[in-house]
Amino acid sequence: MNSLLKFITCGSVDDGKSTLIGHMLYDAKLLFADQEQALELDSQMGSRGGAIDYSLLLDGLMAEREQGITIDVAYRYFTTERRSFIVADTPGHEEYTRNMAVGASFADLAIILVDATHGVLVQTRRHTRICSMMGIQHFVFAVNKMDLIDFDENRFDKIARDIRQMMSEYDFASMKILPVSATEGDNVTVKSSRMPWYKGPSLLTYLENINVAKDEDDYAFTMPVQRVCRPDRTFRGFQGQIETGSVKVGDEITTLPSNEKAVVSRIIDAGRDVTESERGHAVTISLDREVDVSRGCVLVRDTQPYVGTLLTAKLLWMDDTPLVAGKNYYLKLGTKQIPAVVMNISHKIDVNTGNEIPADTTYKNEIAQCDISVSDKIVYEKFKNNQALGSLILIDRVTNMTSACGIVLHSLRRSDNLTWQKLDVTREFRANQKGQEPVTIWMTGLSGSGKSTVANALEKRLVSLGRHTMMLDGDNIRMGLNRNLGFKESDRIENIRRISEVSKLMNDAGLITITSFISPYRRDRRTARDIIGNDSFFEVYISTPLEECERRDIKGLYKKARSGQIPNFTGVSSPYEAPEQADVTIDTTNTGVEECVDKIIEALEARFTKQQ
Repeated sequence: MNSLLKFITCGSVDDGKSTLIGHMLYDAKLLFADQEQALELDSQMGSRGGAIDYSLLLDGLMAEREQGITIDVAYRYFTTERRSFIVADTPGHEEYTRNMAVGASFADLAIILVDATHGVLVQTRRHTRICSMMGIQHFVFAVNKMDLIDFDENRFDKIARDIRQMMSEYDFASMKILPVSATEGDNVTVKSSRMPWYKGPSLLTYLENINVAKDEDDYAFTMPVQRVCRPDRTFRGFQGQIETGSVKVGDEITTLPSNEKAVVSRIIDAGRDVTESERGHAVTISLDREVDVSRGCVLVRDTQPYVGTLLTAKLLWMDDTPLVAGKNYYLKLGTKQIPAVVMNISHKIDVNTGNEIPADTTYKNEIAQCDISVSDKIVYEKFKNNQALGSLILIDRVTNMTSACGIVLHSLRRSDNLTWQKLDVTREFRANQKGQEPVTIWMTGLSGSGKSTVANALEKRLVSLGRHTMMLDGDNIRMGLNRNLGFKESDRIENIRRISEVSKLMNDAGLITITSFISPYRRDRRTARDIIGNDSFFEVYISTPLEECERRDIKGLYKKARSGQIPNFTGVSSPYEAPEQADVTIDTTNTGVEECVDKIIEALEARFTKQQ
């Protein structure tokens, strides 16, 4: 029997993906008697006038049956005399592209259906591109609904030429184009007598015989560490799945990113000691000496993946919220999850032509190339060289939803020669010299809420108490450091990032930093907190209502925003997201400036007393 084949079906809406697999299972007698009976009964109320509706075998959700489309990914396991299969039937509608991408991530082969009455569509091209992006090397294009075009050979040949032209830009190991009728069963499990001009095998026969195995001899050993196992003082083992290559007792391996060498002293596979193990096995590896290894580290032999903080990736954006440069996410790569920021969007990729399109924003179901920075060194590799260390996802830090999946294209070398310089005069020394605890007092609120007024009074009070301070005002910063930034979303994100880095430097100098910025988005304030450090970040929310801010309108900005002269103005044409747990909340409507200052200083003293 041939090895297990994992494949997906994909294509545009109503191309017949579910029907094809359903018919394959039915004709090959791979259903239990009760499944077959249930299918025949359900079909009596279906859309085919009592004829068997094979799609019902896979479209199990009520919404799928009502709409006649696949929504969720349906997995089925089946076995013939020649091979075992796992098939993922994926949705064709553009709205569910993320579901299709999930199915593609596990597959060795893709069956892409093409409606013979329509030919190659945009969604066909999109799914082909995503499959290739996910590392699928084997493609089958099933030109379906041949019965609706009277099994026309010329029409099939034209579609086949379009497919070959489309595939010319991709690297792949094999491609098969064959005509089928999923509804009638032509060329699904047996050769069709109605298409004598087609000389190839049926779809099932082709799937039973295709070789999708990779030559693993060329792959060096890599194992991302999932868990450090220490049941007692005498044993320390590193657990994970071997992703490439093999390992033996006595092999010298390297731990990354710590770059230490050690010898394998013991391998435990499936609860028993073995002398050797290989790709796909979950093992526990013990080394001959102590090394600095934790979850997310990687054990390697005879290979040297990238170790760094900057990489270029190709992303399939899956979030309803668009991607804008500067946004922060969690990056999951291998067994490592780490804070990351999308530094820039190099370009988007046209799903039809493959052309690069300049862009500063990426929307749902679009593909883009981006530069990504992570908060600490990670181990990664080009996807084409190592899929386990070259595939990643981005996770929204607020909702924990998967925002994107992607592949590593290459490393950004510009950080390779940079090393953090340790200074003899430390932050602690500077703080002790000044006799104070460095902190950033981050004031946020609408324009006209009183931030600058309160910040100015607070600094004067602190100086009178002998404190060393520096105040950063929004307008002042935009007239200098950030004069090249506007007010679109990506510029706002970068504005806050720069201010945060400056505030951190001020704190490192031992200073108390006071900032006065609208900073309307929670994610940006979270970024500021991450950069500055949670212990040094003190958030003050000036909660003065919009009506009061607009009544004051000291600079006449609200009037201009209402008239359309100022676009993207917070509170009018752009949202303000209030802090959920500010250290201090103050409404200046009925609170005097000095009283506001008293509240802030009282809260600061309470916090530092608690920290001590």
